[in-house]
Amino acid sequence: MSLSAAEDDSGSEIHIPADIDWHMLDKSKFFFLGAALFSGVSAALYPVVVLKTRQQVSSTQVSCFKMSFSIMRYEGLRGFYRGFGTSLMGTIPARALYMGALEVTKSSVGTATVSLGFSDTAATALANAAAGLSSAMAAQLVWTPIDVVSQRLMVQGYNDSNSSKNVNPNVNFCRYRNGLDAFRKILYADGPKGLYRGFGISILTYAPSNAVWWASYSVAHKLIWSGIGCSMGKKDESGSIVMGSGFRPDSKALVAVQGLSAAMASGISALITMPLDTIKTRLQVLDREENGVRKPLNVLQTVRNLVQEGGLAACYRGLGPRWASMALSATTMITTYEFLKRLSTKSQEPLTS
Repeated sequence: MSLSAAEDDSGSEIHIPADIDWHMLDKSKFFFLGAALFSGVSAALYPVVVLKTRQQVSSTQVSCFKMSFSIMRYEGLRGFYRGFGTSLMGTIPARALYMGALEVTKSSVGTATVSLGFSDTAATALANAAAGLSSAMAAQLVWTPIDVVSQRLMVQGYNDSNSSKNVNPNVNFCRYRNGLDAFRKILYADGPKGLYRGFGISILTYAPSNAVWWASYSVAHKLIWSGIGCSMGKKDESGSIVMGSGFRPDSKALVAVQGLSAAMASGISALITMPLDTIKTRLQVLDREENGVRKPLNVLQTVRNLVQEGGLAACYRGLGPRWASMALSATTMITTYEFLKRLSTKSQEPLTS
Protein backbone atom coordinates (compact mmCIF):
# COMPACT_ATOMS: atom_id res chain seq x y z
CA MET A 1 0.00 0.00 0.00
CA SER A 2 1.38 3.40 -0.91
CA LEU A 3 0.50 7.07 -0.82
CA SER A 4 3.20 7.75 -3.27
CA ALA A 5 1.74 7.89 -6.77
CA ALA A 6 -0.98 10.22 -8.03
CA GLU A 7 -2.15 9.13 -11.48
CA ASP A 8 -4.33 10.88 -14.09
CA ASP A 9 -6.78 9.18 -16.42
CA SER A 10 -4.16 8.52 -19.09
CA GLY A 11 -1.98 6.52 -16.75
CA SER A 12 0.86 9.05 -16.48
CA GLU A 13 2.42 9.31 -13.03
CA ILE A 14 4.01 11.67 -10.58
CA HIS A 15 6.85 9.54 -9.30
CA ILE A 16 7.47 10.23 -5.61
CA PRO A 17 9.28 7.95 -3.14
CA ALA A 18 7.25 4.90 -2.16
CA ASP A 19 5.81 4.59 1.34
CA ILE A 20 8.09 2.63 3.68
CA ASP A 21 6.42 -0.16 5.64
CA TRP A 22 7.44 -1.66 8.99
CA HIS A 23 9.20 -4.71 7.55
CA MET A 24 11.51 -2.46 5.50
CA LEU A 25 13.00 -0.70 8.55
CA ASP A 26 16.18 -1.32 10.51
CA LYS A 27 14.46 -1.22 13.92
CA SER A 28 17.49 -0.35 16.07
CA LYS A 29 18.45 2.54 13.79
CA PHE A 30 14.80 3.64 13.61
CA PHE A 31 14.38 3.95 17.39
CA PHE A 32 17.86 5.37 18.11
CA LEU A 33 17.70 8.07 15.43
CA GLY A 34 14.07 8.75 16.28
CA ALA A 35 14.93 9.51 19.92
CA ALA A 36 17.59 12.00 18.84
CA LEU A 37 15.55 13.73 16.14
CA PHE A 38 12.33 14.07 18.13
CA SER A 39 14.18 15.31 21.22
CA GLY A 40 15.37 18.23 19.14
CA VAL A 41 11.85 18.89 17.86
CA SER A 42 10.49 18.80 21.43
CA ALA A 43 13.07 21.32 22.62
CA ALA A 44 12.17 23.76 19.86
CA LEU A 45 8.42 23.59 20.51
CA TYR A 46 8.36 23.32 24.31
CA PRO A 47 7.87 27.06 25.06
CA VAL A 48 4.60 27.03 23.10
CA VAL A 49 3.39 24.08 25.20
CA VAL A 50 4.16 25.99 28.42
CA LEU A 51 2.26 29.00 27.11
CA LYS A 52 -0.75 26.87 26.18
CA THR A 53 -0.79 25.12 29.58
CA ARG A 54 -0.71 28.38 31.54
CA GLN A 55 -3.50 29.84 29.47
CA GLN A 56 -5.63 26.76 30.09
CA VAL A 57 -5.30 26.96 33.89
CA SER A 58 -5.77 30.74 34.05
CA SER A 59 -9.00 31.89 35.69
CA THR A 60 -9.44 34.61 33.05
CA GLN A 61 -8.64 35.04 29.38
CA VAL A 62 -5.02 36.20 28.98
CA SER A 63 -3.54 36.94 25.56
CA CYS A 64 -0.50 35.07 24.28
CA PHE A 65 1.51 38.29 24.21
CA LYS A 66 0.73 39.23 27.82
CA MET A 67 1.41 35.71 29.03
CA SER A 68 4.72 35.54 27.16
CA PHE A 69 5.77 38.96 28.41
CA SER A 70 4.92 38.02 32.01
CA ILE A 71 6.92 34.78 31.84
CA MET A 72 9.94 36.49 30.30
CA ARG A 73 9.82 39.43 32.72
CA TYR A 74 9.42 37.55 35.98
CA GLU A 75 10.95 34.15 35.22
CA GLY A 76 13.23 34.72 32.27
CA LEU A 77 13.88 32.23 29.49
CA ARG A 78 13.97 29.46 32.07
CA GLY A 79 10.24 29.96 32.64
CA PHE A 80 9.54 28.70 29.12
CA TYR A 81 11.41 25.46 29.87
CA ARG A 82 10.00 24.48 33.25
CA GLY A 83 9.62 20.70 33.32
CA PHE A 84 11.48 20.20 30.06
CA GLY A 85 13.96 17.69 31.49
CA THR A 86 11.12 15.52 32.76
CA SER A 87 9.25 15.86 29.49
CA LEU A 88 12.33 14.92 27.49
CA MET A 89 12.98 11.80 29.56
CA GLY A 90 9.40 10.69 28.95
CA THR A 91 9.47 11.57 25.27
CA ILE A 92 12.01 8.86 24.42
CA PRO A 93 10.06 5.76 25.62
CA ALA A 94 6.70 7.34 24.69
CA ARG A 95 7.89 8.04 21.14
CA ALA A 96 9.28 4.51 20.86
CA LEU A 97 5.88 3.06 21.81
CA TYR A 98 4.12 5.54 19.54
CA MET A 99 6.23 4.84 16.46
CA GLY A 100 6.22 1.08 16.98
CA ALA A 101 2.44 0.89 17.37
CA LEU A 102 1.93 3.32 14.48
CA GLU A 103 3.99 1.37 11.95
CA VAL A 104 2.82 -2.11 12.97
CA THR A 105 -0.86 -1.09 12.88
CA LYS A 106 -0.57 0.89 9.65
CA SER A 107 1.14 -1.99 7.88
CA SER A 108 -1.23 -4.73 9.09
CA VAL A 109 -4.47 -2.76 8.70
CA GLY A 110 -3.36 -1.40 5.33
CA THR A 111 -2.78 -4.91 4.01
CA ALA A 112 -6.11 -6.10 5.40
CA THR A 113 -8.15 -3.24 3.93
CA VAL A 114 -6.60 -3.62 0.48
CA SER A 115 -7.36 -7.35 0.52
CA LEU A 116 -10.99 -6.53 1.40
CA GLY A 117 -11.34 -4.55 -1.81
CA PHE A 118 -11.13 -0.95 -0.52
CA SER A 119 -9.75 1.67 -2.88
CA ASP A 120 -6.18 2.79 -2.27
CA THR A 121 -7.31 6.17 -0.86
CA ALA A 122 -9.90 4.60 1.48
CA ALA A 123 -7.51 1.85 2.59
CA THR A 124 -4.79 4.40 3.33
CA ALA A 125 -7.15 6.64 5.34
CA LEU A 126 -8.51 3.69 7.37
CA ALA A 127 -5.02 2.32 8.04
CA ASN A 128 -3.73 5.72 9.14
CA ALA A 129 -6.76 6.32 11.37
CA ALA A 130 -6.35 2.92 13.07
CA ALA A 131 -2.61 3.52 13.44
CA GLY A 132 -3.17 6.95 15.00
CA LEU A 133 -5.67 5.46 17.45
CA SER A 134 -3.46 2.57 18.60
CA SER A 135 -0.25 4.63 18.77
CA ALA A 136 -1.87 7.31 20.95
CA MET A 137 -3.24 4.70 23.37
CA ALA A 138 0.15 2.98 23.64
CA ALA A 139 2.05 6.24 24.20
CA GLN A 140 -0.32 7.45 26.94
CA LEU A 141 0.79 4.60 29.22
CA VAL A 142 4.09 6.45 29.55
CA TRP A 143 3.08 9.96 28.65
CA THR A 144 0.29 10.58 31.18
CA PRO A 145 2.56 10.41 34.29
CA ILE A 146 5.16 12.54 32.48
CA ASP A 147 2.43 15.00 31.49
CA VAL A 148 1.20 15.30 35.08
CA VAL A 149 4.69 15.96 36.45
CA SER A 150 5.86 18.32 33.68
CA GLN A 151 2.64 20.37 33.78
CA ARG A 152 2.91 20.80 37.55
CA LEU A 153 6.40 22.16 36.95
CA MET A 154 5.18 24.39 34.09
CA VAL A 155 2.75 26.29 36.31
CA GLN A 156 4.96 26.30 39.41
CA GLY A 157 6.32 29.80 38.83
CA TYR A 158 2.94 31.20 37.91
CA ASN A 159 2.13 32.57 41.37
CA ASP A 160 5.55 34.21 41.70
CA SER A 161 4.82 36.88 39.09
CA ASN A 162 2.71 40.04 39.18
CA SER A 163 0.18 38.27 36.96
CA SER A 164 -0.93 36.29 40.01
CA LYS A 165 -4.37 37.97 39.86
CA ASN A 166 -5.05 35.71 36.86
CA VAL A 167 -3.96 32.56 38.69
CA ASN A 168 -6.68 30.01 39.27
CA PRO A 169 -7.04 29.57 43.07
CA ASN A 170 -7.22 25.80 42.58
CA VAL A 171 -3.74 25.54 41.05
CA ASN A 172 -1.60 23.14 43.06
CA PHE A 173 1.31 25.27 44.25
CA CYS A 174 3.26 22.57 46.04
CA ARG A 175 6.93 23.45 45.55
CA TYR A 176 8.98 20.98 43.54
CA ARG A 177 12.75 21.10 43.22
CA ASN A 178 12.78 19.06 40.02
CA GLY A 179 10.91 16.33 38.16
CA LEU A 180 12.09 13.56 40.46
CA ASP A 181 10.99 15.52 43.55
CA ALA A 182 7.59 16.17 41.92
CA PHE A 183 7.21 12.49 41.06
CA ARG A 184 8.00 11.50 44.65
CA LYS A 185 5.66 14.06 46.24
CA ILE A 186 2.75 13.25 43.91
CA LEU A 187 3.23 9.54 44.56
CA TYR A 188 3.35 10.15 48.32
CA ALA A 189 0.27 12.42 48.36
CA ASP A 190 -2.02 10.58 45.93
CA GLY A 191 -0.43 7.20 45.24
CA PRO A 192 -0.02 5.79 41.68
CA LYS A 193 -3.44 7.15 40.68
CA GLY A 194 -2.06 10.66 41.21
CA LEU A 195 0.38 10.08 38.36
CA TYR A 196 -2.45 8.92 36.11
CA ARG A 197 -4.75 11.88 36.71
CA GLY A 198 -6.72 12.48 33.56
CA PHE A 199 -5.64 9.20 31.95
CA GLY A 200 -9.16 8.49 30.70
CA ILE A 201 -9.66 11.97 29.30
CA SER A 202 -6.15 11.81 27.79
CA ILE A 203 -7.15 8.70 25.86
CA LEU A 204 -10.40 10.41 24.82
CA THR A 205 -8.38 13.44 23.70
CA TYR A 206 -5.35 11.97 21.99
CA ALA A 207 -6.74 8.74 20.52
CA PRO A 208 -9.44 10.36 18.35
CA SER A 209 -7.17 13.36 17.75
CA ASN A 210 -4.48 11.09 16.34
CA ALA A 211 -6.99 9.07 14.35
CA VAL A 212 -8.47 12.26 12.84
CA TRP A 213 -4.99 13.71 12.23
CA TRP A 214 -3.51 10.69 10.44
CA ALA A 215 -6.65 10.09 8.37
CA SER A 216 -6.83 13.79 7.42
CA TYR A 217 -3.12 13.84 6.64
CA SER A 218 -3.29 10.85 4.31
CA VAL A 219 -6.30 12.27 2.42
CA ALA A 220 -4.77 15.78 2.20
CA HIS A 221 -1.48 14.27 0.99
CA LYS A 222 -3.27 12.40 -1.79
CA LEU A 223 -5.39 15.39 -2.81
CA ILE A 224 -2.43 17.78 -2.99
CA TRP A 225 -0.42 15.45 -5.20
CA SER A 226 -3.47 14.85 -7.38
CA GLY A 227 -3.94 18.61 -7.66
CA ILE A 228 -0.29 19.07 -8.62
CA GLY A 229 -0.68 16.35 -11.24
CA CYS A 230 -3.75 18.07 -12.73
CA SER A 231 -2.09 21.51 -12.72
CA MET A 232 0.97 20.16 -14.53
CA GLY A 233 -1.04 18.35 -17.18
CA LYS A 234 -1.95 19.81 -20.57
CA LYS A 235 -5.35 19.50 -22.15
CA ASP A 236 -5.67 18.09 -25.64
CA GLU A 237 -8.36 19.01 -28.14
CA SER A 238 -10.88 16.72 -26.44
CA GLY A 239 -10.26 18.37 -23.04
CA SER A 240 -8.49 15.34 -21.52
CA ILE A 241 -5.44 15.89 -19.32
CA VAL A 242 -2.26 14.59 -20.94
CA MET A 243 1.12 14.45 -19.21
CA GLY A 244 4.46 13.64 -20.69
CA SER A 245 7.02 11.39 -19.07
CA GLY A 246 6.71 10.75 -15.33
CA PHE A 247 7.50 13.74 -13.12
CA ARG A 248 9.89 13.17 -10.21
CA PRO A 249 9.61 15.96 -7.58
CA ASP A 250 12.72 17.00 -5.69
CA SER A 251 13.14 16.83 -1.91
CA LYS A 252 11.92 20.43 -1.44
CA ALA A 253 8.63 19.62 -3.14
CA LEU A 254 8.20 16.50 -1.02
CA VAL A 255 8.80 18.42 2.22
CA ALA A 256 6.47 21.24 1.14
CA VAL A 257 3.60 18.83 0.40
CA GLN A 258 4.18 16.91 3.65
CA GLY A 259 4.24 20.15 5.65
CA LEU A 260 1.08 21.55 4.04
CA SER A 261 -0.76 18.24 4.55
CA ALA A 262 0.31 18.18 8.23
CA ALA A 263 -0.80 21.78 8.84
CA MET A 264 -4.22 21.11 7.29
CA ALA A 265 -4.69 17.98 9.41
CA SER A 266 -3.60 19.84 12.57
CA GLY A 267 -6.20 22.56 12.12
CA ILE A 268 -9.02 20.02 11.93
CA SER A 269 -7.72 18.00 14.88
CA ALA A 270 -7.11 21.05 17.13
CA LEU A 271 -10.61 22.44 16.67
CA ILE A 272 -12.29 19.11 17.35
CA THR A 273 -10.34 18.15 20.48
CA MET A 274 -9.52 21.51 22.14
CA PRO A 275 -12.24 21.32 24.86
CA LEU A 276 -11.10 17.84 25.87
CA ASP A 277 -7.47 18.99 26.04
CA THR A 278 -8.42 21.91 28.32
CA ILE A 279 -10.37 19.59 30.64
CA LYS A 280 -7.46 17.14 30.68
CA THR A 281 -4.92 19.84 31.58
CA ARG A 282 -7.08 21.17 34.43
CA LEU A 283 -7.67 17.68 35.81
CA GLN A 284 -3.93 17.12 35.93
CA VAL A 285 -3.01 20.48 37.49
CA LEU A 286 -5.92 21.83 39.57
CA ASP A 287 -7.24 20.74 42.97
CA ARG A 288 -10.32 21.55 45.04
CA GLU A 289 -10.45 22.31 48.77
CA GLU A 290 -12.77 20.27 50.96
CA ASN A 291 -12.79 20.76 54.75
CA GLY A 292 -9.33 22.30 54.59
CA VAL A 293 -7.94 19.37 52.55
CA ARG A 294 -6.93 19.71 48.89
CA LYS A 295 -8.34 16.97 46.68
CA PRO A 296 -8.28 16.29 42.92
CA LEU A 297 -11.10 17.67 40.79
CA ASN A 298 -13.29 15.31 38.80
CA VAL A 299 -14.49 15.79 35.23
CA LEU A 300 -17.92 17.16 36.21
CA GLN A 301 -16.43 19.75 38.58
CA THR A 302 -13.87 20.77 35.96
CA VAL A 303 -16.53 21.28 33.31
CA ARG A 304 -18.74 23.20 35.74
CA ASN A 305 -15.87 25.53 36.69
CA LEU A 306 -15.06 26.19 33.03
CA VAL A 307 -18.69 27.02 32.24
CA GLN A 308 -18.84 29.40 35.22
CA GLU A 309 -15.62 31.13 34.16
CA GLY A 310 -16.56 31.77 30.57
CA GLY A 311 -18.86 29.21 29.03
CA LEU A 312 -17.77 27.37 25.87
CA ALA A 313 -15.17 30.05 25.14
CA ALA A 314 -13.29 29.04 28.31
CA CYS A 315 -12.79 25.57 26.83
CA TYR A 316 -10.91 27.16 23.94
CA ARG A 317 -8.39 29.13 26.02
CA GLY A 318 -4.99 28.44 24.59
CA LEU A 319 -6.38 27.45 21.17
CA GLY A 320 -3.95 29.77 19.39
CA PRO A 321 -0.81 28.31 21.00
CA ARG A 322 -2.21 24.77 20.73
CA TRP A 323 -3.01 25.20 17.05
CA ALA A 324 0.40 26.74 16.42
CA SER A 325 2.07 24.01 18.49
CA MET A 326 0.19 21.24 16.70
CA ALA A 327 0.84 22.72 13.26
CA LEU A 328 4.54 23.31 13.92
CA SER A 329 4.92 20.01 15.72
CA ALA A 330 3.04 18.09 13.04
CA THR A 331 4.93 19.73 10.19
CA THR A 332 8.32 19.10 11.76
CA MET A 333 7.19 15.67 13.04
CA ILE A 334 5.98 14.34 9.71
CA THR A 335 8.93 15.66 7.72
CA THR A 336 11.33 14.40 10.40
CA TYR A 337 9.42 11.13 10.58
CA GLU A 338 9.55 10.52 6.83
CA PHE A 339 13.24 11.49 6.84
CA LEU A 340 13.83 9.13 9.75
CA LYS A 341 12.16 6.23 7.94
CA ARG A 342 14.34 6.77 4.88
CA LEU A 343 17.47 6.93 7.02
CA SER A 344 16.40 3.71 8.74
CA THR A 345 15.44 1.72 5.65
CA LYS A 346 17.35 -1.48 5.08
CA SER A 347 19.86 -0.90 2.31
CA GLN A 348 18.53 -3.65 0.07
CA GLU A 349 15.03 -2.17 -0.09
CA PRO A 350 14.24 0.23 -2.99
CA LEU A 351 13.07 3.71 -2.04
CA THR A 352 11.33 4.73 -5.23
CA SER A 353 8.18 3.65 -6.90
